[in-house]
Amino acid sequence: MLPLSERKKMGRFAIQCDVANIGDVLNAREGLLEAAKVRRLTISGVVDSGATHMVLPLSVVKRLGLKSSAKIRVRYADRRTALRDMVEGVYVEILGRHSPFSAIVEPKRRSALIGAIVLEGLDLLVDCTHQRLVPRHPRFMTSEIE
Repeated sequence: MLPLSERKKMGRFAIQCDVANIGDVLNAREGLLEAAKVRRLTISGVVDSGATHMVLPLSVVKRLGLKSSAKIRVRYADRRTALRDMVEGVYVEILGRHSPFSAIVEPKRRSALIGAIVLEGLDLLVDCTHQRLVPRHPRFMTSEIE
């Protein structure tokens, strides 16, 4: 069996992803907002197959104009706990796949954390050997419904 430090590395690697304010995206689709005015960023993220939610730095949340919708208790790897804000309406795009998600706001974080909910929602698989994400199907997202 691999040491814990090696196991943690295998399921964690860096990527670039696009995030936007879903309200802006929808308004642009309806012609109510110029596409150039959509609050959108390309940010660095860490894929962590052991994490549940997406986590965004407070600085990114502010630039996207997202508001807190709830408080959530988080537990860190070292077992500490804290209360953090949750925001809704984060439009995430990775490898050409996109969908809105909620995210936990981490005030001192510098990069995003991409957890299992986003990976499943975008139908992306973690290739630990090559430290990359791959679509389950190259052209379509697949949803198992029964």
